[in-house]
Amino acid sequence: MADARYDPDNIFAKILRGEIPCHRVYEDAHTLAFMDVMPQGEGHTLVIPKAPARGLLDADPASLAALTASVQRVAQAVKTAFKADGLTVFQFNEPAGGQTVFHLHVHVVPRREGVPLKRHEGGMADNTVLAEHAARIRAVLEGQG
Repeated sequence: MADARYDPDNIFAKILRGEIPCHRVYEDAHTLAFMDVMPQGEGHTLVIPKAPARGLLDADPASLAALTASVQRVAQAVKTAFKADGLTVFQFNEPAGGQTVFHLHVHVVPRREGVPLKRHEGGMADNTVLAEHAARIRAVLEGQG
């Protein structure tokens, strides 16, 4: 069985500390949302808690509540920004559950009828495209006040 402790050197912890750049979409006192660099669809966004948590089962309930509120807010903006027919929202726990970055995170992917998700290992997206996608989502969020 894998070591199930939180690793403070995971990539999302480094993003939170500003050691690795990201295309930020939304931030509040408890959460951060940014573009997935290996998107499964146009507008694929990640929402993470700022509090350390390996996954859903070890997250502090208050942090989890703040994360859920941010996921809802960001998901509404993503759907609007990309004129999506719907959304796929998912969260993985531990390697057997498909988790590859061991900091709690929620994927928000805008969807269109008949368009399948791309593979997550499909390679890094172009930074210019990610920046433009992040700007579209931020514009919707700023309009929500």
